[in-house]
Amino acid sequence: MDRQQRRTHKDLIVWQRAMLLAEIVYRVTRSFPADERFGLVSQMRRAAVSVPSNIAEGAARRTSAEYLNFLHIARGSLAELETQSTLALRLSMLPPDSPLAVDIERVAQLLNALVAAIARNRRKTTSDESRIPNHESR
Repeated sequence: MDRQQRRTHKDLIVWQRAMLLAEIVYRVTRSFPADERFGLVSQMRRAAVSVPSNIAEGAARRTSAEYLNFLHIARGSLAELETQSTLALRLSMLPPDSPLAVDIERVAQLLNALVAAIARNRRKTTSDESRIPNHESR
């Protein structure tokens, strides 16, 4: 596969959905009180941007261990965003019927599935490598 056909983070559904989530967070936080601009608005936007950013950075790394590390960071940012959106709901900054929680859960499911797939592939690769005879010892 040549370099132009190589898949990137932009091809990942989880990255695409995380980008949409970040857009949604930016839109919904526009209606938050002005005195929250440097508080909850800033925190939510930073956490939301961190999710696709870490997915992208992980995908650009050389090893699956590095990739997994960045995916775990993305999961942490998603958990922060979930906490912050729950607080915004409790403070009536978000309407009770806000779909934000559903969007966060969907990204979490996709992210967990990607982490599990990479971890499975790592285990398979490691066990396959352990079966390869060492030809240097002959």
